[in-house]
Amino acid sequence: METFSKLTSMLLHALETREPTVDLLDSFVDHWKSITNYYIETADDSRPVKQTEIPWRLRQMLDILVYEEKQQGVEEMGSCLEYLLQHKLLETLCTLGKAQYPPGMCQQVLLFFSKFLSQMQKSLLQLINVYRPVQKLIRLCALPGSKTEKEEAQFLLVVCSRVKQDPHMLRYVLELLDQPAARTPTSHQSQLCTEVSNHIAESPLPTNQSESFASSPVQSEASTCSPVQSEYSTCSPVQSEASTCSPIQSEASTCSPVQSESSLLLCLLHLTKSQRGSVCLKAYQSLLLLAGLQSGCSGEILAHQTQLGELLAGRLVELYSLLPLKSLDPAELHSWPHTSWSSQFSRSSSESPASDHMTNFFCWFDFLDHLMREAPQVLAVQVAQCVHQSWLVDVLQTQLQHTCEQVVLLSTSILCATVRLVQSASLLDQLIQFLLRTHTLTHLLLQRCDHISDQISMVSLSLVDELLQKPHRDILDVLVLKNLQSRGYLSPPAAGQDDRLTESNEDSDDLEEDQFFFSDSLFSDSQVLLPPPLCSSSSSAPPLPPSGLGSAADVVNSFLCLVPVQVRSAQLLQEGGYESYVHDAHTLVTECKSLSQSWDWPLSLPPSSSGEESNFFEGHLLKVLFDRLGRILEQPYELNLQLTAVLSRLSSFNHLLLHEYLLNPYIHLSHSSRSLFSVLIRVIGELMQRIQQVSNLKDRLLDTRRHLLGLNHNAGLEHLTLLRGIIVLEEFCKELAAIVFVKLPLDSPGPALTHLDQR
Repeated sequence: METFSKLTSMLLHALETREPTVDLLDSFVDHWKSITNYYIETADDSRPVKQTEIPWRLRQMLDILVYEEKQQGVEEMGSCLEYLLQHKLLETLCTLGKAQYPPGMCQQVLLFFSKFLSQMQKSLLQLINVYRPVQKLIRLCALPGSKTEKEEAQFLLVVCSRVKQDPHMLRYVLELLDQPAARTPTSHQSQLCTEVSNHIAESPLPTNQSESFASSPVQSEASTCSPVQSEYSTCSPVQSEASTCSPIQSEASTCSPVQSESSLLLCLLHLTKSQRGSVCLKAYQSLLLLAGLQSGCSGEILAHQTQLGELLAGRLVELYSLLPLKSLDPAELHSWPHTSWSSQFSRSSSESPASDHMTNFFCWFDFLDHLMREAPQVLAVQVAQCVHQSWLVDVLQTQLQHTCEQVVLLSTSILCATVRLVQSASLLDQLIQFLLRTHTLTHLLLQRCDHISDQISMVSLSLVDELLQKPHRDILDVLVLKNLQSRGYLSPPAAGQDDRLTESNEDSDDLEEDQFFFSDSLFSDSQVLLPPPLCSSSSSAPPLPPSGLGSAADVVNSFLCLVPVQVRSAQLLQEGGYESYVHDAHTLVTECKSLSQSWDWPLSLPPSSSGEESNFFEGHLLKVLFDRLGRILEQPYELNLQLTAVLSRLSSFNHLLLHEYLLNPYIHLSHSSRSLFSVLIRVIGELMQRIQQVSNLKDRLLDTRRHLLGLNHNAGLEHLTLLRGIIVLEEFCKELAAIVFVKLPLDSPGPALTHLDQR
């Protein structure tokens, strides 16, 4: 124990008599002079930098700076930091990194800058002796054949992170000067979009050419002023702070095209093409950090004083041009699943080249969509407009109007997928503008729902179906509602209207008593009881049919009674009636209601203009849908499923005009007008004639239904299309009945049940 005490006292004495602490500034200067002395004393220019003391010296200098800041506080500037700024050490390091002497020096400089900017707590980027070297180092990034992509991506990510913390530094890293432009933002951006898209359209295919389009840093560096000129031409930090634009000023002015070519944006876009996943990911994250700046006038700066929108849209066009259209599968394209932009960094490399190109395209599309959701409104709109001009108008519209069916099929499939995947409100606005406000294109796409090619018809109907699922009011207004607003489908009122109503009721009773349309076996035991109502309140539900024309149960029965008993096959497999569709109908109606919740649809029907002498036109969409529905017995099964899906979705919207026109079987149609119910009646009439040629109808229907359910693999080919059409028709009528049941409130459970019991 005594020995241990003596040893302790000796150690304490040694500590008390140790040499005084070396001054931080002297140590810092000593490390820097050791670096500069290396260049004076060493003649071997082939020795790698990692074999020298330079990396260690730089780490020591950085540690001293960080330690000094912690000791003195963030508000005070230490002597070592003052020395670094006054003697322009960062400028010197940039020069050494550019010279790559000794070999690998650029990597060490990038590491030093990254750690310096990330570990120092002070806001330093607004100082001229910091942001000028940072600007120069940015120009050294993304050079052709660079071997320091990892360090470059990390450095740029740190710069963008610092800008995220202090948005007013955006001007410093983008090298923007406050000079008013003669052109307005709108005209300038539209011209830039056109120029960029035209340039890409000329040579879009080779990857190396597309990379050269992004303007190499050598060119950007050559176009910038020399270090001496830039030192004197750049305003002081105080001036830069004072000259930062206000939102009003930035709206009215833009910078010149030379100023808009930011080295930072070009470098980041170039690094997104890297083969290294970690590099690519950091470039994506850096772009999101810049685009997500919400404070100050950052959005206006990026939208109006840089070419960010044009560069992002140009990359989308470049990736689209790499798609091997001849080898793509249209079905795979238009049903492409949601591909998160970050998923490309974790996917396996065993994908086929075609799938790899599709993944790259849809990942970039998702990245743009995500960026526009995070960006300020002004920037999101500008990027979306550039996508509209550069890709939709300049590239995709030409393909959609092509005479080759394969090109039309593939381009429509891609468009269908993008409509389904888009979530950004700004990008959705531009897609709707392209699809529904370009008159010739809108008419063409709707006409193709009834194309001679079943594949083109299928994908066109899918496109309409995807549009109807988007939260945009203009979709229904343009496609359907504007044509129904006049209610010209109603017959003009006359003195004998009451007689006609009575006659209509009698005809309806005769129809239900007909042996082809009604039987005691129509309702099974499970159908006698109506399903419990799923709809919430009846205040927002469409109005019931006029007095004397039946209750909600009558409307349901009107659709159920359409299909004659002798062609029904569901009960042969003990499948449920329309109540089996009620849950799905409730889900569909709820989805449509949530979409239209904020659209302020009227609570009453507009006055009818049926007395005017004019022919009613249901609109191009409803025309092709009704035409297709009239041929349901002679169309492919898959096409019929897509057709009925679109009609069911339209019927599920809670708009009074849609409900009256599509789901009210008791309206009196004007001359040459038709409704969904009247088209179904005509189909039933044709059906009764065509089944006369089919022997053993019940057995064949049963075999066909089993085949569709996967229970029978030996269905005959004779009359197969007709039999499938009959089954789809039966199920469609039950689905419409379920939609009516969900949308229309029953007066009370008693009368409805009594009504069915009487049946």
